[in-house]
Amino acid sequence: MKASEDNKTLSLEVLVATMGQADLSLFDKMNLQSDAVIANQSGCTDYREEIIKDHTAKLITTDTRGVGINRNLALLYSQADILLFADDDMEYLPNYREIVISAFQNNPKADIIVFNLTRESGKYYDQKKHRVSWRNYLRYGAVRIAVRRQALLSANLSFSLLFGGGAKYGSGEDSLFLTEALRKGLKIYACPNEICRLLFNRPSTWFEGVNEKYYFDKGALCAAIGKIWGKVVLNYLSFQEAKKSKEKYSEIKKIMKTGYRSFRQEKHG
Repeated sequence: MKASEDNKTLSLEVLVATMGQADLSLFDKMNLQSDAVIANQSGCTDYREEIIKDHTAKLITTDTRGVGINRNLALLYSQADILLFADDDMEYLPNYREIVISAFQNNPKADIIVFNLTRESGKYYDQKKHRVSWRNYLRYGAVRIAVRRQALLSANLSFSLLFGGGAKYGSGEDSLFLTEALRKGLKIYACPNEICRLLFNRPSTWFEGVNEKYYFDKGALCAAIGKIWGKVVLNYLSFQEAKKSKEKYSEIKKIMKTGYRSFRQEKHG
């Protein structure tokens, strides 16, 4: 049971990972209605802090690369009870703050809650509240995740620096984050409420299409997830990718297994 939440209004910060920002104009573009930490990767090092609409907005600029580094940097500057991860191509609904805080206050056992984005064709969309487990956690991206800061600190939880945009392996930092959360016993729930919509107003800075590297990196992700469970995930992802593409299941699995072996050898070699 979380201490005295019934008598306390939880605080919320949105932790935004972005690149190339010169100022805090992103705060209004994303329709932020709460405190925010904007971790910005650019060609310099800088810190700015402003009060915007009675909320504290921090802009931390570094010359680093990699979304894992950026999200971890935002975590270091965070202070609120509840932290909501975000990218810069999102527009939040006017009442997102109330939705997120209410969800945690109504579920004091939850350490992490994942929310819906505006419905998209082919994307997972939760119809009702439910527990997130090993069976279904891989469907959730970082921008759907809100976490209790104290639970995150107690579990020593952070994002991988090897996976995600700008890192060695193109994606998967969010999957590894939730993998570690489950492994460390954090309780994760899904909430059917929508909190934002994706704007899709910029091209991806890392995704080069479904090619050999894409499958190789998926295999490496499976190895990072775990030696035994990772093999189960590899079989599942190979099958799912084959359903979406013209490639044969056997060919996709072969490339993924190459990535899996490469990561295991590098990690332990």
